[in-house]
Amino acid sequence: MNRRFIVYFLGYVLCFEAAFLVLPWIVSLIYGEPEGLYYLGCIVVYVLVGGLIVRNKPDDMVFYSRDGMVATALSWILLALGGALPLCLCGDIPNYVDALFETISGFTTTGSSILRDVEALSHTSLFWRSFTHWVGGMGVLVFMMAILPLSGGYNMHLMRAESPGMQVGKLVPKIRSTAKILYGIYLGMTIVIISALILSGMPVFDAIAIGVGTAGTGGFGVKNDSMASYTTLQQSIVTIGMIVFGVNFNAYYLILIKKWKQAFKMEEVRVYLAIVATAILLITINISGLFGSLYEAFHHAAFTVGTIISTTGYAATNFDLWPEFSRFILVLLMICGGCAGSTAGGMKVSRLVLYVKMWIKELRHLVHPRSINAVRLEDRAVDNAMIRTTSVYLICYFLIFFFSILVVSLDNFDFTTNFTAVAATFNNIGPGLNVVGPIGNFSEFSVLSKFVMMFDMLAGRLEIFPMMVLITSMRHGFKKFEKGK
Repeated sequence: MNRRFIVYFLGYVLCFEAAFLVLPWIVSLIYGEPEGLYYLGCIVVYVLVGGLIVRNKPDDMVFYSRDGMVATALSWILLALGGALPLCLCGDIPNYVDALFETISGFTTTGSSILRDVEALSHTSLFWRSFTHWVGGMGVLVFMMAILPLSGGYNMHLMRAESPGMQVGKLVPKIRSTAKILYGIYLGMTIVIISALILSGMPVFDAIAIGVGTAGTGGFGVKNDSMASYTTLQQSIVTIGMIVFGVNFNAYYLILIKKWKQAFKMEEVRVYLAIVATAILLITINISGLFGSLYEAFHHAAFTVGTIISTTGYAATNFDLWPEFSRFILVLLMICGGCAGSTAGGMKVSRLVLYVKMWIKELRHLVHPRSINAVRLEDRAVDNAMIRTTSVYLICYFLIFFFSILVVSLDNFDFTTNFTAVAATFNNIGPGLNVVGPIGNFSEFSVLSKFVMMFDMLAGRLEIFPMMVLITSMRHGFKKFEKGK
């Protein structure tokens, strides 16, 4: 493993985090809040430490898949540790474990919160926690690759480790250019939704915070009732935004270069939109008696389906009070998630499509043992390596999922709370049901449960494997240390 490169790369991560913290510091100047001094202090420290690290560039800049996964996992952990510090120092979240939970939830675009009173926070911290969604939405390493001149083509290992989905392809021949295109589309769409919210009459600060949270499919709001107190128009804008940001960004690139047919032929996108439409229809029918009109039921069904399947986590109504049929659909959407290559979390629609096709193939093989049936996705045959990796992902997913529920259940909450708390954090959604429902939070869980769910948020955002490789590498490192002793 190229340890010197990993340390060198982490130095850049620290410098980039300092740059990100400049924005909340500017917000503190606008609102005249003293909390900004702590953010400024962190900026200075991170620049000094990160600058000292990157001064010593390693001679060997070659790194491979394992190095990329370890560097990615450590980068996200470092971002969270550094991002939590100003929240704790300024007193907005005085408990560092809680501040770390909040920050990891922000960067992983989960939106699960330990805060009972969001409105008690300063504008500085409110902006920072929302902005972490935007930073983590497309991926901070993708952003860094758009700027840093990493040579040799090895940065593909970083993009594969951070980008959501089964596989990562280049939109154009160079990875750096691909990263620039992705962030250009991301930034443009973010500006559009923020502008729409401002034009709808939403206060500018709220529009920016909600806009970046929608773009990153995060879910941190600036009001205690999340989105409930905003107008129907504003909620509708956010609904469209959440669903749109759950679509594979490759489709937007194809539209951008005027390949409309190819964009709309993407199988995953079509299945995703079909799931969204079906879920909205079924829930609208099921909850129609709870609202004054069919339109109102449709509006809340669409908003809630959008927020759950895109794993954003905003709430416009207390869907925890809905009938069991609708609640069960929402739990299924939690696991499903959005498209690969989007800012959404969850298992991803592309994997679910592949699992169904693998199941159909095996059934056909049982009926016709001598037949040869290739699994095809997006009109391309899926190779055995991809099928194996996807199958291993599913095994790891459920092992982590059920082990997490087992540990969290030590806090003695009811099964629905435990199950949906893990589902909400592991799939980067935000709210669950019962205690962790849309009007609840995660503050009542023990420190142990919070650390388990923090791991789940990171593992869910990074598609499990980088965290598993990091743990394996640490275990090997400890073994070597013990032998050396």
